[in-house]
Amino acid sequence: MNTPGIHYRVAVLNAHAHLFEVTLTVPEPAVAQVLALPVWIPGSYLVREFSQHMQHLSAQQNGTPVALTQLDKHRWQLNGHQPGQPVTVRCEVYAFDASVRTAYLDDARGFFNGTSLCLRVVGQEERPHRLQVDAPALHPDWHLATSLDPVQVDDTGFGTYAAPNYTVLIDTPVEMGAFWSATFDVRGVPHRFVVSGAGPWLDGERLVADTRRICEAEMDFWHGPVEVGEHPPFSRYLFMLAATHDGYGGLEHHNSTALICPRNDLPRTHTAAALKATDGYTGLLGLISHEYFHTWNVKRLRPAEFATYDLDRENHTELLWFFEGFTSYYDDLLLHRAGLIDTTTYLQLLAKTTNQVAQTPGRLVQTVAQASFDAWTRYYRIQENTPNATVSYYTKGALVALCLDLTLRQHNTSLDHALRALWHRCQGGPMTEADLRAVLTQLAGRPLDAELDAWVHRTSELPVLELLKTHGVLVDTEPAPLAQRLGLRVTEAGGITVKNVLRGGPAEQAGMAAGDEWLAVECAPSEVWRINKLDDIGPVLGQRTHLHALVSRDRRVLRLPLAWPQTGDTTPGQTVVKFTPGATPTWPTRQG
Repeated sequence: MNTPGIHYRVAVLNAHAHLFEVTLTVPEPAVAQVLALPVWIPGSYLVREFSQHMQHLSAQQNGTPVALTQLDKHRWQLNGHQPGQPVTVRCEVYAFDASVRTAYLDDARGFFNGTSLCLRVVGQEERPHRLQVDAPALHPDWHLATSLDPVQVDDTGFGTYAAPNYTVLIDTPVEMGAFWSATFDVRGVPHRFVVSGAGPWLDGERLVADTRRICEAEMDFWHGPVEVGEHPPFSRYLFMLAATHDGYGGLEHHNSTALICPRNDLPRTHTAAALKATDGYTGLLGLISHEYFHTWNVKRLRPAEFATYDLDRENHTELLWFFEGFTSYYDDLLLHRAGLIDTTTYLQLLAKTTNQVAQTPGRLVQTVAQASFDAWTRYYRIQENTPNATVSYYTKGALVALCLDLTLRQHNTSLDHALRALWHRCQGGPMTEADLRAVLTQLAGRPLDAELDAWVHRTSELPVLELLKTHGVLVDTEPAPLAQRLGLRVTEAGGITVKNVLRGGPAEQAGMAAGDEWLAVECAPSEVWRINKLDDIGPVLGQRTHLHALVSRDRRVLRLPLAWPQTGDTTPGQTVVKFTPGATPTWPTRQG
């Protein structure tokens, strides 16, 4: 006997007010049935309190109001209803966050994750769930895209979709609007790419061709050549890209991804020049590569702590350096393997990551395992002291992956083999660091525990430059930008405003603070110069090595003694590295 499933109906209530209307039907509510909205979305490790955007929550049974008691910030309890008989719950959700993590609605498009709209029926999460999305009457040109299983939909995609459980429902976002759309196949698996917000100049043919090459390279990575016969763990895939003025980011899902990028990063017709490291389109392709790689690495092969998600609180793990960092290592490397960027461009991208880590004093304060665990309170809560207190598990994790790859290649194997071995060892499911260590030992013929302990669980400097040199990569250094050598991060829009003061630098020693407005420099008594950007200082300073910085803080003007950084300083953060291929590089041109 088929038991009735949980049913959600989503409609555009008022696009101008950015309001969705959500109607939830619970066919067989329990006694004192609890409803809960997630406080976070898997893949984005911050408690975001989605319930703040819900309003006018009400319930009824057979036309009679049912009491809803709020238990805490995100849970409600039905009271006074007849158990086992359908209850309908209605609410409105304000949706005006253009990120990939929540929900958005205006006259141009609609987008939502189930974590923002769909209350969880506690205790009934494993029942079948259905999502009905109504076509908005005021927008007859809109279409809908989602990777949920269609049940009864029209030619525009609006209608009813099915999910086997609540987890899949909230892991499958929905895009609505008059978007551009195209399809392609990879190994017989249908893929779809939709883009909202693009101009008529979009070179969709190039976008699809380049994305297909990325998908092919990543399927080859995880499953070997086509003749091996391994099948990917999904039967269809959907890319949803929102092009905006200045947004950027992505969020992985089990058979789709939501992306956002600056509109100017999209490929344009008649501009098919070779990609450079600084091109916005290169960054977009890297984002596509990153999120698609996550389909295997974090959505299926995932931390043991994520075997099941607790949507009511933080879910801590020390392994984000592996799942985000290793994915960050492979995103650009697989662009190179797909033939989308050349070796020089790839090494420029790698040098950028290397310099970002070297120029972060927090790398000497926090291990990358600690950074993973603290993601909930540090990574997504950036403030003026962040560079001094923490390190990115994305960038340093990518360099840990690089060091492991180059070390394994000295043993005639590679990190490629390690990840594929992990995939099979853990059967594409939860894993622990012990699983990784076991695989590395098996492949290298010796334990790599000492390396992992130093690189992941201590703040030791990574041997990136030494290992690259042994694989035929040339390493050069040059002075870092002036702001970095001063120990500052600033904005220079109509004047100099200090964003961050980096630990141990001349600016910190002088007493500068975040928020200071740097007005002028005093190079000698009675010699004061107004400045608008850092490059104004050198010409007036001349050969002098000390000056006084005149800064405004809390409407007071302070006179701070500042030692000017000297040419030839080689401390970490004072120089930047450049990588170029040598005559006979054994990496990255040779795959693992």
